[in-house]
Amino acid sequence: MRLHLLTLAACLLLAGIGSLSAALRLPNVFGDHMVVQRDQEVNVWGWAEAGAEVKVSLGGGEVTAKADGEGKWSCALPAMEASFEGAELVVTSGSETVTIKDVLVGELWLCGGQSNMEWSLRGSLEADLEIDSAHYPAIRFLRVPKVAAGSPQDDFQVPGRGHVGRWQKCIPEQAENCTAVGYYFALRLQRRLRVPVGLIDTSWGGTMAQVWVSEETLRPMPVMKSYFDDYEKALKEWDDGGREEGGKKRFDADLAAWDEKRKAAEAAGERAPGGRPNWKNYTDPSTRAHPGGMYNGVLMPVAPFTVRGALYYQGENNSFEESWKPFPKTLPAVIADWRKAFDDDELPVGLIQIAGWSTRRAMSYDQNHHTNVVREVQFLTWQKTPMTGLVVSFDANSDGNIHPKAKRPVGERAARWALAEVYGIKGRGSEDPLVWRGPVYESASFADGKATVSFREDTAAGLRLDKDVALGFYVAGEDKEWHVAEALVKGREGQVEVWSEAVPEPVAVRYAISNLPIGSLMNGAELPAYPFRSDRWPITPHRSTGSYLPE
Repeated sequence: MRLHLLTLAACLLLAGIGSLSAALRLPNVFGDHMVVQRDQEVNVWGWAEAGAEVKVSLGGGEVTAKADGEGKWSCALPAMEASFEGAELVVTSGSETVTIKDVLVGELWLCGGQSNMEWSLRGSLEADLEIDSAHYPAIRFLRVPKVAAGSPQDDFQVPGRGHVGRWQKCIPEQAENCTAVGYYFALRLQRRLRVPVGLIDTSWGGTMAQVWVSEETLRPMPVMKSYFDDYEKALKEWDDGGREEGGKKRFDADLAAWDEKRKAAEAAGERAPGGRPNWKNYTDPSTRAHPGGMYNGVLMPVAPFTVRGALYYQGENNSFEESWKPFPKTLPAVIADWRKAFDDDELPVGLIQIAGWSTRRAMSYDQNHHTNVVREVQFLTWQKTPMTGLVVSFDANSDGNIHPKAKRPVGERAARWALAEVYGIKGRGSEDPLVWRGPVYESASFADGKATVSFREDTAAGLRLDKDVALGFYVAGEDKEWHVAEALVKGREGQVEVWSEAVPEPVAVRYAISNLPIGSLMNGAELPAYPFRSDRWPITPHRSTGSYLPE
């Protein structure tokens, strides 16, 4: 009996239920080799015996806290200057002490989204050269375990082996596991700011925006009703079907039936059937992707840690069939809920605009592709939301792969945004902000068979066409039929003339609007122009009902 109780207590502790154990404990976001945010109070929290006093010290600063009736405590260390010298974070309560070693003070950023953020340095372009060149022990990263949950979690569990859940350094032995976009972002920040940089990687491939938003925020959205209906149906079937035991029985039965079909096909010399049962589909729906699932299981265990800002690279999975419909609501909600989770109404969020994939087809298919909706929503969200940025990435995709391997330009453009807008860095020898945006569309006028496109003055200096070749321009007349167009930069006026002999009287102009965009328009800093369209015509994605109209 005693052994059973000890085992139960250990399991509860491993499950992150701190209130049922008196042991002094920190959440696992605090670990050896971590980086904490400079120049801001640093949130520290954890669990101890109910009512106990807790002392926390780091770098000469010391604060105290008192555990509440459930054993939870929190405090804030005073702001510290950047330091490359590893220090100890020491937490004591009574006779208990927890020590976190080799803590640096610098800049700390979240890296969220889906697979193109999760994509590691190991799989990126020039990995064969970059990994062995990564001698940056003061750039550190934490890969948060991928766990979905039906309610907000207060901690994550560290697997018994591997790099996940443990702070790592960007050195040749460990750098390959770092998010590639985050790595190049951090590298540029460190080289310019000359401080340690930490990354907390919360990305998860194949996720839609709504899984990164709280259920509380999502519930009132009519567009989310079908997603909740599907989730609740799955939960009911899970409960009614015997939960874990029933799931295993169904999996075993379905697998056996599939295997019989496979054997019969082989005996008949036919192709083996597809659709082999996947064990994940027979598990608790709350542990799989669902509205709020990753917000609960991945983001909340690291909130409200003090961070400087967040990068968010997601949208591909909102680019299939009907999945674009929630995106105009859920993408802004990601920003709002992350700011709430980290208790910072002005948390800087750098959005990365999705590239494209598949091949270009008929003009109507390309112009109505889901990716155009997602990129436009990302652009409009940026324009409407203070303290956000938007990074263009379509030009970094050399083929139809949904995972472009060229992550360096994406990470470095994100760093340009952060340096300019978050850190206030000026251009070299100038009082003007560091240039970080390519040309941003402002307006279009139509006369004499041409469209004249104007751009925001602070983004179009040195406007040019790469190698003087016009790529990515389209015009349409009143018939709304699109045609590939020619283009010419108008001297120093910051404008582009666009025309096509097939459209004698154009009424609308577009640039880089396609499932797999191309484009040659850039400014003097060789930063690519953002995709744009002058019209507000409906976009009707294929394999989808209804049309998208910008709000």
